[in-house]
Amino acid sequence: MATPSAPSAKTGPRRPDLDSLYCLNEDGSRNTIHPADVKGRYQIRKKIIWTILIAIYVAIPWIDINGNPAVLFDIPGRNFFLFGATFNAQDFYLAYFVLTGIGFSLFIVSALFGRIWCGYSCPHTVFLDGVYRRIERFFDGNATQRKKLQAMPWNAQKIARRGAKWLSFLVVSAVLSHTFLSYFMPVEEVLAAVTHSPAAHPVAFTFIVIFTAIIYFNFTWFREQLCIVICPYGRLQGVLYDRDTINVTYDTNRGEPRGRYTKSREADERGDCIDCQRCIAVCPTGIDIRNGTQLECIGCANCIDACDEVMEKVGQPVGLIRYDSQRAVEEGARRFLRPRVFFYAFLLLLGATVLSVAAYRRTPFESNLVRQQGSPYVVVEGSGAVRNPFFVHLVNKQPREHTFLLEPVEQAGVTFTVPIREVKLASTTDQSVPIFVEVTADAWQPGMRFQLRVRTADGTLERTEEAVLLGPAR
Repeated sequence: MATPSAPSAKTGPRRPDLDSLYCLNEDGSRNTIHPADVKGRYQIRKKIIWTILIAIYVAIPWIDINGNPAVLFDIPGRNFFLFGATFNAQDFYLAYFVLTGIGFSLFIVSALFGRIWCGYSCPHTVFLDGVYRRIERFFDGNATQRKKLQAMPWNAQKIARRGAKWLSFLVVSAVLSHTFLSYFMPVEEVLAAVTHSPAAHPVAFTFIVIFTAIIYFNFTWFREQLCIVICPYGRLQGVLYDRDTINVTYDTNRGEPRGRYTKSREADERGDCIDCQRCIAVCPTGIDIRNGTQLECIGCANCIDACDEVMEKVGQPVGLIRYDSQRAVEEGARRFLRPRVFFYAFLLLLGATVLSVAAYRRTPFESNLVRQQGSPYVVVEGSGAVRNPFFVHLVNKQPREHTFLLEPVEQAGVTFTVPIREVKLASTTDQSVPIFVEVTADAWQPGMRFQLRVRTADGTLERTEEAVLLGPAR
C-alpha cells in the first residue's frame, strides 16, 4: 500500500500522508482545503437527506401539539415538551436513558457502517456541505477558482466577493442560532425578542451573540478541524471498528500497482488505479483514501462517486473505491453480525427496557405530602388534641389544564382543615396547599397515619398520599 511522502523540493507539491494532518501546514498554520465538486448517486442521496433534516430543524419550533410546542426545553421553567408529552424537572432522569440510547445506537451504526452518520446526518456536515459550501461556491466559484481567489492579493474584486460571502455566512449563522434558541424559548417569544431592544431580553440576546459567533467561526474557518480535533465521536471510532466494519474502502487488490492511464496498457502491467488523485481533490478533510482507513475520513462517499466517474471514463468497472469491509477486500468474505454488534444491541435493548418501564410508571401528575417547617406538631392547650401541619404539593404534568380535588380519608377522632379543596392548575404548573390534621387526645396513638386522596375533577386520574402523624409519647 503506497504512502505518499511529505513535500520537498524533489517530490513537488504536498500530498496527503498518514503522518500529518493535511489541514495543517508544517509550521502549524491553517492549510485551507477546497474540495472539488463531484456528482454521483451518493451525492444525490446526501442532498435529499440534508434537505429533509434542515427542513425538520427549521420547522419543528413552529409546530404546536395540544397547544404546546412540539419540542421545547424550558429550562428556567423546568418544563419540557416533546411531541405532545409534557415533562418537568422530576422527569429529567429519563434524559439519561434517551442519551445513552442514542449513544448505543451510534455504536451499532459505527460497528456496522463506520462513520456513515458523520457523512450523512451529522449537523456539522449537513450545514457545512448543505448550506455554507453552496454559498461559497456561489460567490467564489469552483475549487480551482477558490484557490486562485485565495492566492490573489486583496483588491476590489476580492474584497467584494469575500465580503458578500462572509455577510451571507453571518446572516445564515444568525438564522441558525435563532432557530436553535427556539428549542429553548417559544418561537413567539423569540420573534418578540428580535423585534424589541436587546435590553428587554438580555439573556436571549447574549446567547444569540455568542452562539452566532461560534457558528460563524466554525463554518467560516474551523470547518473540518472540528471533526478531526474536537469531535469525541470521531475520536471514539477506532475502538468501535473491526475488520468487518463497512467503511469507505480502496480495493488494493484491484487498484495496485497504480500508474498513469494509457489506452494500450496490458491488464497485468498495473492495477485499475490511474493515480488521477481525483479522490483526494474531492475529499472534505484532504485525505488519500488509498492509504487505508483514517481518523479524518467521515464516510461521505465523495471519493466513491469521483472514482466511479473516472472508472466509467476509462472503461473500467466502478467500485474501485466503495463501501466495503477490510475482510471483504482481503478475503472476499463479509461477516455482518458479530459479537460486538450483539453486545451493543443488548445494551441498547436494556436501556430501552428501563426507559419503557420508567415511562410507563411515570404519573401524569405529582402530589406529595410534605411536613411544614417549624414545630412538627402542636398540642392544643386545654383539649390536649395533637395538631400536625402539612402541605400538599401538586404538579400538573399533563398538556392541558386540570382541576384537582383534595379529599382527606375520614378517620375516627381525626379532623382535617383544608383551606382549598379544589385546585385548578394549568399545564406544567404547580401549587402548594396547607393541610392541618388534628387528633383528639383520646384517639391519639404514636405512629398514627392519615391518608389524602387527590383526584381530577373528571375522575380520570387519582392518587392516595399517606403520612405519619407525630405527637407526644404515651
